[in-house]
Amino acid sequence: MTFINPDIDFIRAIKKDCDSELSTCMQCGSCSAVCDLSPETDPFPRKEMIWASWGLKDKLMGDPDIWLCFQCGDCTATCPRGVKPGDVLSSIRDFMYSHYAQPGIFTKILGNPKYILLVIAFPVIIISAIMLIAGTFQIPEGNVDYSKFFPHAWLNISFMFFVLLITLGVIRGIKKFWSDMKQNKPGKDKKNNLVNCFLIALKDILFHDKFRKCETHYYRYSAHLLVFWGFIMLLVVTFFAILSTIFFDYPLTFWHPIKIIGNLAAIFLFIGCNIMIYKRLNIRSQSLRSTYSDWFFLISFFFLTISGIFVEVARFQNWTLAYHIYFIHLVLVWIVIMYAPYTKFAHFIYRTIAMVYAELTGRYE
Repeated sequence: MTFINPDIDFIRAIKKDCDSELSTCMQCGSCSAVCDLSPETDPFPRKEMIWASWGLKDKLMGDPDIWLCFQCGDCTATCPRGVKPGDVLSSIRDFMYSHYAQPGIFTKILGNPKYILLVIAFPVIIISAIMLIAGTFQIPEGNVDYSKFFPHAWLNISFMFFVLLITLGVIRGIKKFWSDMKQNKPGKDKKNNLVNCFLIALKDILFHDKFRKCETHYYRYSAHLLVFWGFIMLLVVTFFAILSTIFFDYPLTFWHPIKIIGNLAAIFLFIGCNIMIYKRLNIRSQSLRSTYSDWFFLISFFFLTISGIFVEVARFQNWTLAYHIYFIHLVLVWIVIMYAPYTKFAHFIYRTIAMVYAELTGRYE
């Protein structure tokens, strides 16, 4: 005999976040039938919808299928009862950030708009404190030289220190997520090893192969691809910039190959973010609902891109406000990078792990 112990608070949280009346789902299976990403065996999101309405939080937390959904809106657009399965799965993913991220309090703060000033104030205080310790918390005279405002050594060491702390927390979350998937969805043995499965998933991610199958909001494929590659290119540029401050001449000239890649990345991010913002503001369909977490992630990326462009222009043009812009840019870097495990940015982490696990257990077969 199987006993079900529903988590009522979980049901209420999901219903509130996605504005969906879960109990009206009649399990017709239309959502699974219309989804081109759903496997033929044990398809999603039909089973996830019943688990959500029953409050089976533990079962959903260890379900990799939650992350195999790309919220393209096909299922929501065809749902005869208007239950919005795509939004329900999106809300469950948001809930998973707080479940796996450590410490979870950050997810709750970042997911609530009333704490926005605190979210901004935290990196402002940390960055200001580091600059005060370095003795450079003042506007330097002469031509714009950001290293006089925030010395490279202090910047690199503090940045790497906080990245290390975050990485350790992410590793703990991944281990717990992997353990939950093995317990709740063991799958069948497969000859591929973990490395091969990772490479298969990585190829899928790099080229957004799954996104191409989405039909209701096909624009999301190109927009996400631009933002994804723009960010990856900026990570490469940032890594090289750190090395340059130690071993080479820095700052780089405008026509340096790395600088060109950085500028190209900024263009990708700017175009991709603008497409997303425009579509979210103008789409009248109920098949794609934007939440606070969506907007926080998107707007943070947008302003990070804009501030980065102005930081570069301000240096070459010796603007008076160059250092003020640079400080704002540093705050935005913190918000995007340091808060990554607690915001929608974390979907990149957990979706990758889920896709690797799906390959390892033969989920796509």
